Amino acid sequence: MIGGNIKALMQVKVPGSKNSIGEKVVDWLPVVQFKGFLDLMGGDSKYSTYGAKIQESTHIFICDFRSFKCLSKDWEWNPFNFLESIINLELEQDLDVTSENGRMQINGKYYDILLIDDPMELHQHLEIYLKYAGGQ
Repeated sequence: MIGGNIKALMQVKVPGSKNSIGEKVVDWLPVVQFKGFLDLMGGDSKYSTYGAKIQESTHIFICDFRSFKCLSKDWEWNPFNFLESIINLELEQDLDVTSENGRMQINGKYYDILLIDDPMELHQHLEIYLKYAGGQ
């Protein structure tokens, strides 16, 4: 098994409340925590149109295989299992974590999920391709 040296927290985008001017605010709900390895694939640091310097980097997170489909509110936090634990009971329906609705938090930094790959569908490990989104 891969194991890993770093913990990652998978989060899912859920509709939130409205702010003071009536806009819908997106909430990020923590769903599952697991261990793996994070590696830099490529990056750059350029100045934007308005003179701000922006870090752009892509990463790969490699971890043991697990399914991110049909996560349910019936799962609960297991304080004795620190490698993988469902920590939310507020979901009213089963959900799938995908690149469209998920992000990862690793060491206080946020990464958008570009792709969740199960190489050759062997179910041995996952390669999760990420783009750095900042440390909001």
